Amino acid sequence: MKYFIKILIFISCLFLTSITYAEQKIVVLDMKFVLNESKAGKGAQDFLKKSFTDNQKKFASIEKALKKEESDLLEKKSILSKEEYTKKADALRKKVIDYQSQRRASIDEITSKRAKAKETLLKALDPILNNYIKENNISLVMNKLNMLGGSPDTDITKFIVEKLNKEIPSLNLK
Repeated sequence: MKYFIKILIFISCLFLTSITYAEQKIVVLDMKFVLNESKAGKGAQDFLKKSFTDNQKKFASIEKALKKEESDLLEKKSILSKEEYTKKADALRKKVIDYQSQRRASIDEITSKRAKAKETLLKALDPILNNYIKENNISLVMNKLNMLGGSPDTDITKFIVEKLNKEIPSLNLK
């Protein structure tokens, strides 16, 4: 009799659990796609890539000039006095240190702009997503990256991207 009651309780728990899960609606959102393929996301990426490329070109020319200055200094080493050579070598070292700090600052600036753009997009996405959840009685929104499989009908990515494109068509990163 004890086993019968335990089995009955176990079966009823399974039944109630399956009913609870049947009422929940789970959808999938591809956050990477939303951030990279929305109009604002694409615009931000294009701007950041252009800034990075421009900086790379600028720093490559500075680096080339520093290397030329170094080779010129090495060629003149035998002609210059020891004090004068040391003085010019120290000046060159200072230029190299300035170059490195400028390059690091430039990369940090681009990184911070990228983080700011992502934060702005996520802030704009939050009310859109919350509104969609309320309107459609969604229980759970999963990131597609963490999903192993599922029906394509549960993917709301394109709908959310369309809403985001209407809400925030571009970001001002300048």
